[in-house]
Amino acid sequence: MPILYELYYWPDIPGRGEFVRLVLEEAGTPYVDVARRPCGEGGGLDAVVAFYAGRHEGHPIFAPPVLKHGDLVLAQTAAICDFLGRRHGLAPDDEAGAAHALELQLTVADLVTEAHDAHHPLGAALYYEDQKPEAKRRAALFTSERLPRFLGYFERVLQHGGGDWLVGRAISHADLSLFQALEGLAYAFPAPSPARAPTRRACSRTASACASARASPRTSHRTDARRSTRRGSSGGIRSWMRGEGRPADAESAAGPYSLAPSCS
Repeated sequence: MPILYELYYWPDIPGRGEFVRLVLEEAGTPYVDVARRPCGEGGGLDAVVAFYAGRHEGHPIFAPPVLKHGDLVLAQTAAICDFLGRRHGLAPDDEAGAAHALELQLTVADLVTEAHDAHHPLGAALYYEDQKPEAKRRAALFTSERLPRFLGYFERVLQHGGGDWLVGRAISHADLSLFQALEGLAYAFPAPSPARAPTRRACSRTASACASARASPRTSHRTDARRSTRRGSSGGIRSWMRGEGRPADAESAAGPYSLAPSCS
């Protein structure tokens, strides 16, 4: 089977690349997770850094994740998920439905950005310990004000649709991303918050439906030899949450550069 897609993202963290991986796996289409390939086969960290530093051919991008499809070079997680969703039956067929799926995908991206910034309010390049007082204050505001608003919105979307999916009558790229975001929130903010409990329970319908839809024992469509990263099912994401592939103290991570091997 021909390789249709190449994904470029930091090899040892889920991050924004995981949202793309979930869509690729659900689509069942062959792809290469380039950074997880041996350096001798054009993989490794250097392949991702080339995009990050602008040393690559094709359309300029700002930062990974990056998807290559023939001559197409596409960045931005929401844009990639929308592109793949429309091509592989993970977006509604009608124009309005597809636009709503993208709208939801962009809202998930906003949520992910605010959740990340709660632990790094002064800057992503600084360790959590270097901004701990500011992070505690920001995290308290996020969990008490912003997070309930985000989850309340997704709850309204689910109620409006009357089913288990955010838009339409079948799973979409937006559902997969909401699932990944909820799992990440449970990891990054483990302390219970009464203000967000009702909306989290409501949104968990979509998370449970995604997990059920992905529970069949299928083989990963990634062509590299590493273990599948289908963390949409419980096994992979729980491995990540136990600390495999990321620091034991996730809050102290400075960024992808401290985690991924180099080919040099």
